[in-house]
Amino acid sequence: EMQRSLVGSEMCIETVAVEKDFLRTFAQHYQTGEPIPDELLSQVVASRNADAGYACLRQISFGLLDMAFYEKTERLTEDIREFEHQAWQAAAILPQPVETCMSVQFSHIMAGGYSAGYYSYKWAEVLEADAFRKFKEEGIFNRKVANSFRRNILAQGGTRPPMELYTAFRGKRPNTHALLVRCDLPTTCLLYTSPSPRDYAAS
Repeated sequence: EMQRSLVGSEMCIETVAVEKDFLRTFAQHYQTGEPIPDELLSQVVASRNADAGYACLRQISFGLLDMAFYEKTERLTEDIREFEHQAWQAAAILPQPVETCMSVQFSHIMAGGYSAGYYSYKWAEVLEADAFRKFKEEGIFNRKVANSFRRNILAQGGTRPPMELYTAFRGKRPNTHALLVRCDLPTTCLLYTSPSPRDYAAS
């Protein structure tokens, strides 16, 4: 449910904002009325994707730290800094300063309602990018697609399982391909498709 609520806000506020067809409806020079140049728009998109790989792994590292806390079954007695460094080691690229201590400011999981759920930030990006591909394929102003998005994603709330609602809109289960493409990251070895309930039952 947290993932579903983030999809709409990310799409409306972050993704559509740099779409050329959308910007053409209002983004004009205040004196000449000339539309924003394609070259400038390309620079905006490129700047958004700067260090996208690092930013992705940073979010994943926070999710790993969150889960490390909530998977513990015994009292934490070791140095919290060492605990952190071990928790996000799988997503670390750069060496961490010795005194780094994320936990003391990680309010999302301590008091912000994302306990054992911080991963949903990144998963919401996957869902949003995959969902927006449908708009890209059929037109970002396509009324039929927009109505389906509103009906299945925005309007239903928690009345049905989120993945059921998502597939009703998208026609398939989400995968990471659209997000990797949008961030200009390699797509050859990182493709992930969400498992179905049948997959969970078989495991």
